[in-house]
Amino acid sequence: MSQRHPFEYALLRVVPRIERGEAINAGVLIYSRPLDFLGARVYLDVPRLRALDPDADDVVIGRALDSVVAQCGDGRTEAARYAGPAGEEDRGRRFRRLTAPRSTIVQAGPVHTGLTGDPVAELEHLLDALVLPLRRGQIG
Repeated sequence: MSQRHPFEYALLRVVPRIERGEAINAGVLIYSRPLDFLGARVYLDVPRLRALDPDADDVVIGRALDSVVAQCGDGRTEAARYAGPAGEEDRGRRFRRLTAPRSTIVQAGPVHTGLTGDPVAELEHLLDALVLPLRRGQIG
């Protein structure tokens, strides 16, 4: 078994109508200081978004989600070329900024912790388990 290292993660939620507080999971952020890794994956389920708010602008929301991914880079490379000044911050500072509470349509949920030997695989696992639509016969 490979050596496991601590990591932190948070779900990205879309809250199309702040006053109602209803949300859908639309992405995952993961940060591991020992592995010098910061990454994000997103998936916007437009039919679920429309169920919460038929007037939600999925293009604008998709761009907001994509900007989070850009600020993370691909996990290991520097994100400065994608995110401007925000991408020049160290990965830990970017993770803290991205997970700070805010009253916008795209919000980060609470930060959770775990151990992993492969943060890229962990990111994909979390996206599959917590964000992507359930497949028929899949138990949550």
